[in-house]
Amino acid sequence: MELVFVYNANGGKWNGWLDSMHKTFSPRTYPCSLCAITYGTFVIEPEWENFLKTLPSAPVFLHKDEFETLYPGNKTKLPAVFKRENNVLNVVIPATELNEINLQQLISKIDSLYKL
Repeated sequence: MELVFVYNANGGKWNGWLDSMHKTFSPRTYPCSLCAITYGTFVIEPEWENFLKTLPSAPVFLHKDEFETLYPGNKTKLPAVFKRENNVLNVVIPATELNEINLQQLISKIDSLYKL
C-alpha cells in the first residue's frame, strides 16, 4: 500500500510563495486544507514531519498540476488522500473530510489506515 497526498495547489516556488501569502492574509479562502493542516507559513509542521518518518512506507506528495498530469481523467475534488495499490487510486480521506479536521486528527486517520 502506498499513500498519495494531493494538495489543491500547483507546484513550484512562485506558487508556493503565493500560497503562503494567501494562507497568511486570507486563511478562510485558502483552497487547500491539506496544506493549511501540514504546513505553517513557510515550513512543514514539525509534528507532521516527525510522524511521516514513522510510517512503514514513504508516502507520495503531489501538487494539483502534477496529479492531473499523472491521472488526467481523475476528477476527485482536491485536496485528498488516496491509497494506491496496483496503480489503482482509491480515496481514503476526501476533501470534505480534510476541510474539517486538524493535524492530530489527520495523523490518527493515517495511522489507522496502516493498522487495517
